[in-house]
Amino acid sequence: MKVLKLSAQGLPQSWISLEQAVLHYAADQVRWEAGADVAVFRGGTNAASGQQSIIRVNSIIGTKGVPNINPFELKPGLTNSKLFARDRNVCAYCGGDFHEEDLTREHIIPFAQNGRDQWMNVVTACRACNHRKGSRTPEQAGMTLIYAPYVPSLWEDFILRNRRILADQMEFLMAHLPKTSRLHDS
Repeated sequence: MKVLKLSAQGLPQSWISLEQAVLHYAADQVRWEAGADVAVFRGGTNAASGQQSIIRVNSIIGTKGVPNINPFELKPGLTNSKLFARDRNVCAYCGGDFHEEDLTREHIIPFAQNGRDQWMNVVTACRACNHRKGSRTPEQAGMTLIYAPYVPSLWEDFILRNRRILADQMEFLMAHLPKTSRLHDS
């Protein structure tokens, strides 16, 4: 289970472990919390007060300090799993819905024609369509893209990079997605 760590202003910073979250609580770096309690950690007993230390960890925490992510300069890392999630496991050429192991990263403008490995030049394709297109552009291969590529926003990237998102975390992230995001219908 991961905790969604945000800046004090509410910008996503990272997915952190429960143990990392406890360190933020113990160091008094948590400015605010949202979502549900996901864990309770019990420590030792204070000799002066006789009270046991308890840290309750929420699924979403806003931490003190200056964010280390500028959402306007973010270039989300491109991985196959994030690409396939962005494109909802749908082949950009035949429109078929596939399991991840049957999909490939397809370069619209192929490397052989100076294409780049970046979000705006890649789509999800089934193996058969990728093989059929080969090292040609869609126009050269007589194949039409059924959807356009796009660069995921900061909020989309946080959804795409974590497979096990709690309901309250997903609700928080989904509320910030651009209206044009394909993730709205996931």
